Amino acid sequence: MEDEQSFVCVLCPRGCTLKVARSASGELAVGGNGCPRGEAYGRSEILDPRRSLTTTVRTAFADRPRAPVKSSAPLPKARLADAVRALDELLVTRRLRCGDVVATDILGLGVDIVATDDLD
Repeated sequence: MEDEQSFVCVLCPRGCTLKVARSASGELAVGGNGCPRGEAYGRSEILDPRRSLTTTVRTAFADRPRAPVKSSAPLPKARLADAVRALDELLVTRRLRCGDVVATDILGLGVDIVATDDLD
């Protein structure tokens, strides 16, 4: 018995429609990719899907009540909601510069959250 999933590869402008099949023994077969990057992407989407997180955090400043932030690397897709909840508890009390670390090692995943704009 095979389990097959389809999705679009987002690594290049081609947007190949990938079909990833998992055999009964657990082996993966990726088809539809136009390049080796597509095969690697298909495998990672099945085995360990990750996404970049972009959001805002609260600040203590009336002129900038929210500060835009992003993850320094992709996070496991299953942990995105947990990361957002953790950031919801955060209050920035200093004027940030673009690139400043707002939260270190979010959820113990080895990924920092960084500011994407200056709070001047």
